[in-house]
Amino acid sequence: MVGMTPKEKIAVSLPPHLVRAARKAVRGGRSPNVSAYVADALTEKAKLDDLSALLDEMLAETGGPPTAAERRAAARILRGTNRKKR
Repeated sequence: MVGMTPKEKIAVSLPPHLVRAARKAVRGGRSPNVSAYVADALTEKAKLDDLSALLDEMLAETGGPPTAAERRAAARILRGTNRKKR
């Protein structure tokens, strides 16, 4: 398998609407096959999970999510910054 990514075959059960979406993507040329479509979707989900874990870690290191007052202050600053650019 030189130049090929190793693959492992598994069986999954999916809701019919997701199967239809995958097959439609294949018919429309947006994916070479259903397996590739599912693999791409899982790759994106894994990236989102990694980003979520990173955000959780960053929030833990900085004292948690911003408070409502901090969000309002940030919004005021951003509005002021946008006005200066115009």
